[in-house]
Amino acid sequence: MKQTIIAKRVFDGEQFHNDLPITIEDGHILALDSVTGAKEIRVDGTLVPGFIDVQVNGGGGALFNGEPSVKCIETIGRAHAKFGTTGFLPTLITDNIDVMGRAADAVAASLVKGSAGVLGVHFEGPHLSIPKKGVHPQCHIRRISDAELEIFSRDDLGIKVVTLAPENVSVDVIRALVAADVRVCLGHSNADYETVVAALEAGATGFTHLFNAMSPFGSREPGMVGAAIESRDAWCGLIVDGHHVHAAAARVAIYAKPRGKVMLVTDAMPPVGLDEAASFELFGTQVIRQGDRLNSVTGELAGCVLDMAGAIRNTVNMLGLPLDEAIRMGSLYPAEYLGLAKRQGQISVGSRADLVLLNDELKVQQTLIGGTSVFN
Repeated sequence: MKQTIIAKRVFDGEQFHNDLPITIEDGHILALDSVTGAKEIRVDGTLVPGFIDVQVNGGGGALFNGEPSVKCIETIGRAHAKFGTTGFLPTLITDNIDVMGRAADAVAASLVKGSAGVLGVHFEGPHLSIPKKGVHPQCHIRRISDAELEIFSRDDLGIKVVTLAPENVSVDVIRALVAADVRVCLGHSNADYETVVAALEAGATGFTHLFNAMSPFGSREPGMVGAAIESRDAWCGLIVDGHHVHAAAARVAIYAKPRGKVMLVTDAMPPVGLDEAASFELFGTQVIRQGDRLNSVTGELAGCVLDMAGAIRNTVNMLGLPLDEAIRMGSLYPAEYLGLAKRQGQISVGSRADLVLLNDELKVQQTLIGGTSVFN
């Protein structure tokens, strides 16, 4: 059935329009116009492309590491759909090989089932740097082996992202991962500038939560942060929650990088979508929520209760960026990073009908994935 949605305002990924008709058929955008025979629906607010999050550990009380299953992935997806996320990578942090295998199986099954919003998987670890491990369990941090390579090389996992520390993974292995259609991100690393540049030359294309858990920028030792900001080609994920990165540092990175190379991520944990009192356990350690901040009992930041709509509001209100650019950072730019820009991240003929309706406060009123309302 065809339906035409007419919102007061539409942002198509490049510019704003007033009362632009969007006709949907079979989950895709058929026309940016009214079509004979289509059911017409008028809505208040601003209709924008759906948000894409490449780093989602949990939501709705579920943690992917805690229960690597289709049910867990779908719980996470429903929680984040309330906040405009129409595409995401379930993210498994450092764990043992059995959990990694179960997580891969769950993602593969979710893709076969067509679980709403699931694009693939992000393995954040286990090949990280102990000095920059954050809350990742040291007991599971290890050198890469054939067992992990076998999982990373599977061809039934959709889009694959692996975060690793380049001082602990050789450039030959990075090349092998890239050849296996893995998007290699660098993070949780104490590598020097030269090691990072070598990893980029070997095919790494991203940086996980820029500034956090990586060797810092200095005038004589640029570190991973310096290499990330200098790179013209690599994408950087950025957590804009007011805790992980100072607003000034975030602005420096955004202004220094080419347009389109900084994307918003949430690094979300189970409390997203739950009440403020929600805390949880991570590898036997209690993680405490205080407002919009998560800390382990040992003091480290432990992911976020950030959602994508909140990240976009913060980018406008904390960083002072214009709304159109903030929306692109949460939709078009991650779509480009994942190779999805021809069908997601913008409102155009032929794109999947992943749409989010925002009110004047930039809060989500409705989310559609493939033309189907998943939150209203």
